[in-house]
Amino acid sequence: MIREGQGAPAAPLAALSDSERGSSWPTARPPAPFLAPGFRGSPGSPAARRGAVRESFPQKLAEALSSQYALNVFVAGLLFLLAWAVHASGVGKRDLLCFLTALMLLQLLWMLWYVRRSSAHRRLIRLKDTYAGARWLRGSIALFALITIILGCLKIGYFIGFSECLSATEGVFPVTHAVHTLLQVYFLWGHSKDIIQSFKTLERFGVIHSVFTNMLLWANSVLNESKHQLNEHKERLITLGFGNITIVLDDHTPPCNCTPPTLCPAISHGMYYLYPFNIEYQILASTMLYVLWKNIGRKVDSHQHRKMQFRSRGVLLGSVLGLTVLATTIGVVVVYLIQIGRSKTKSEAALIMFYLYAIILLMLMGAAGLVGIRIYRLDEQSLDESKNPARKLDTDLLVVTASGSWFISWGSILAILCAESRPPYTWYNLPYSILAVVEKYIQNLFIIESIHREPGRLSEDIRTLRVVTVDNGNPTSLPSSCFKNGPTAGDMAPQALEMPPAANGNTCLREVGGKDREDKSWERAQGSACHPCFLQGNAQRRVLRNIAAFLFLCNISLWIPPAFGCRPEYDNGLEETVFGFEPWIIVVNLAMPFSIFYRMHAAASLFEVYCKI
Repeated sequence: MIREGQGAPAAPLAALSDSERGSSWPTARPPAPFLAPGFRGSPGSPAARRGAVRESFPQKLAEALSSQYALNVFVAGLLFLLAWAVHASGVGKRDLLCFLTALMLLQLLWMLWYVRRSSAHRRLIRLKDTYAGARWLRGSIALFALITIILGCLKIGYFIGFSECLSATEGVFPVTHAVHTLLQVYFLWGHSKDIIQSFKTLERFGVIHSVFTNMLLWANSVLNESKHQLNEHKERLITLGFGNITIVLDDHTPPCNCTPPTLCPAISHGMYYLYPFNIEYQILASTMLYVLWKNIGRKVDSHQHRKMQFRSRGVLLGSVLGLTVLATTIGVVVVYLIQIGRSKTKSEAALIMFYLYAIILLMLMGAAGLVGIRIYRLDEQSLDESKNPARKLDTDLLVVTASGSWFISWGSILAILCAESRPPYTWYNLPYSILAVVEKYIQNLFIIESIHREPGRLSEDIRTLRVVTVDNGNPTSLPSSCFKNGPTAGDMAPQALEMPPAANGNTCLREVGGKDREDKSWERAQGSACHPCFLQGNAQRRVLRNIAAFLFLCNISLWIPPAFGCRPEYDNGLEETVFGFEPWIIVVNLAMPFSIFYRMHAAASLFEVYCKI
């Protein structure tokens, strides 16, 4: 038996109200002999509510147990990472890698079991979440996974070069990680849309274990990448005259020579540029697996959104501006990395150049976001309020990850206001930090409202109809200009053409007599209803698509500088003077990964918005 709420279409007559059925239709009320034997009252009765609570209790219990298990695993992994970072006695990198390898092997066993069981039951009809695991999202994670595998190959080469003094676990870990990456991408490509309805308790533990395994791998990559940043950061601060606040940092280099000598430095330098892609892969895999976990045992609404398509027409302005920003960003990053640390004058010039570029870009992005929000405010299109785990996770991640950037920005603002001496270049940091807060606030509002819009649907209570007027008994069509921005008669539902004038939102209906008063009223009605005072229809969608395309490319552009070492939060030195070197480094190392992920996640959300408009 197919139950309603699991994808079964509702009965055709159920969609009609009593007034639409007419008096000839009987009231849809089942007679007493057809009531189910276990029927104990209406859905709102106390007995029905108690039955619903008893039915949902096992699911809530399984969620609580699996989430607590995952949090304990995550906390244990973080403690291993912390112990290795601070050189805790008795805990080394070998112990950390053994723990991570064990977690990956356990996830591999679960994924193999799930794929085999799904293959054995492939003829069964399975429920799917059409919002989860979009094709472009799976393509992105496949690309990042490919770069992650290349990074693993470099780590294997690094292990071979230092094989005399490295533990065998440092060679086993990248091999296991490569196999784990391949199988996980295959799993997500084929099963990220699944709504699991069998073995739910076991699947909850397996999926949530996978989520936090990827989170720990992400934290490990962030820690390794931070080591490279700290070493370069120390050298740059010395050139700016802040050498007195630096401390001796351990870079965890092996205590033996590499053979051949030129291999390991080249590999280490190459790994540094691949870590950002590995970090994005791990966090992206975690989010997709989390949506899969939330979908376990879920009852799917019968309404499914239409398939979104990518269209490149009509976005020339947004694309040209965005590509110009992207090219400028690459040039700024190259110049910044060349100039910073060379001398005090060149370092200050590089910082001023970056701040000016970022200020202009953030102002343009904020203005574009405000235009998009203004268009939505004037639009009366209905919102999609249905429950959806993927959309809710996107919204939560936008706010949570933006808080990392906000934390750094407010720290910089406070440091500028409280510092005793301020070098000239630090004053550019003040408007940059303020705009970084405001721009993310505006962009989040634009994205959140966009993803809650019904894609390509008209509001239920606002329709534009093609009507005719009657002039002395002769039908006369309205001017064609009245329908420039509205749908044609062929696009209307047949019922809409028979609706009375009072039921339509914007109508140009009139009764034509022979009087001047009626002629003047017709002109006023035509002017107010047939000539929109703001963008409507295709023009509105074209502007929104250009905004989404421009913001998409801008977020990709702003992801590049911090991901590849252009981090003025490290390099200007003022925050270290006010807060102290170690406290500020801790703040930046904790908040920067969230700030970097925000730009990539915002770009992914804007791409979805673009396809949806």
